Amino acid sequence: MVMDILKKAWVGSLENRIAEIVELVGKVTVERKEFLDTAAERIAKELSAQEEAKLNFICTHNSRRSHLAHVWATVAAHAYGLVHLSAYSGGTEATACNERTVSSLKRSGFEISKKGEGENPHYLCKYSTSAPAIDLFSKVYDQEGNPESRYFAMMCCSDVDEACPIIHGAHARIPLHYQDPKSSDGTPEEAATYDQRSEQIGAEMFYLMRQVASK
Repeated sequence: MVMDILKKAWVGSLENRIAEIVELVGKVTVERKEFLDTAAERIAKELSAQEEAKLNFICTHNSRRSHLAHVWATVAAHAYGLVHLSAYSGGTEATACNERTVSSLKRSGFEISKKGEGENPHYLCKYSTSAPAIDLFSKVYDQEGNPESRYFAMMCCSDVDEACPIIHGAHARIPLHYQDPKSSDGTPEEAATYDQRSEQIGAEMFYLMRQVASK
């Protein structure tokens, strides 16, 4: 299965990072695996019953963790052939896809081009020569283009999870809760912190999609 994943038409040097992410799957803790197993069961049932599943990764500002999860979930779903599983992201308010997030994705091997200017530009994130680029920009979780109903609200931070007891349109809520790499902004550890969070999220998304695909 690993060799099949690496044979996908990944862009640039992304294949190398994916190989590293696949290795990191084995380091996901038992507690997180048990939690992700439960999520995978629910997502697999949705795919079976509805013939599609929609995951909306939600943070307060849709600038860091939710974008990393959106990207890695899309890549992992592609790797495991889950063609009817779609990933999205949003926030309770819109700011911008943080440039540090973009830089970390570039370091992983994604090919990213900036589209437009202003305070909230779009970034086209290419991961495969056989799939469309992911359009990354900050938006509220229920903005047009994101699912309006019957989606999984993948809560990426505890703050927004606690502040939003109701996520309109969601039929299930999964509290992922990742630590915000923003804490390292402007420090010598900034790049390493963003890359570590990206790797953590990537490994968990690959584990999650592997489990969904096995159901």
